[in-house]
Amino acid sequence: MSRPSTEGSVRALLVVAGVLAVTSEAWAVDPFEIQVYDGTVNPSGTPGIELHVNSVISGRQDAVPPELPPNHQTHFTAEPSIGITDWWEVGGYLQTTLRADGTFDYAGNKLRTKLVWPPRGDSPFRWGVNLEISRLPQQYDRNRWGGEIRPIATWTSRGGKIFVSFNPIVDLSLAGQGRSDMPSFEPATTACYVIEGLMSVGFEYYADLGPLGRWLPPSEEEHYVFEVINVLRWKRWEVNIGAGEGLTQASNRFVGKMILGFK
Repeated sequence: MSRPSTEGSVRALLVVAGVLAVTSEAWAVDPFEIQVYDGTVNPSGTPGIELHVNSVISGRQDAVPPELPPNHQTHFTAEPSIGITDWWEVGGYLQTTLRADGTFDYAGNKLRTKLVWPPRGDSPFRWGVNLEISRLPQQYDRNRWGGEIRPIATWTSRGGKIFVSFNPIVDLSLAGQGRSDMPSFEPATTACYVIEGLMSVGFEYYADLGPLGRWLPPSEEEHYVFEVINVLRWKRWEVNIGAGEGLTQASNRFVGKMILGFK
């Protein structure tokens, strides 16, 4: 199968991003998928699945109704995916929540498509974009329908010892009272030291800075730092484990996370 030209890929991504960007604002850093994307996709025809488990061990005890306070919520998300070509992957999310009172909830679903530029020679950079649309119950998103534009930029040092990825995420509300608001800017990044074929250790950072051009006051922004360990390709398995600390009053104080992947 032939690869897309760079010019054609850029044009296609800008068109899709422009269609999504006419709508707006989301409510917080995504509690169901705490992950920084890299610039790879599943090989063509290859399925994969990830299980995300995120637990708000100590968190905010208030929320704007009908949303529920995140304190002591644990989120379970199944993320199946399949490679369509060597530059295109599609996937989805099936989300559930175990509430503080022991109630187990269906927490909505999302569809996504991820496009990457094929690597060029020995370039240390890789580029891509992930696009999502979501429909969640009101207790987890009062606007119900949302979307995400997630550009992806990665860098790997010569020799592969250092890996860095940056996702400048734009989050959107597609319905409800937030549909006319500006999109929200939620950057995410990771930097890891890689022990080839074994593991990597490092940090992940997530934030919600509020609507583009109408930034939240610093005390109302969300900022998190996670210390993470990644088990790399133990046969066909991947594991990401992290502990995260909130850095502002608007953030959850302590969050644990794990991603178990199989391809």
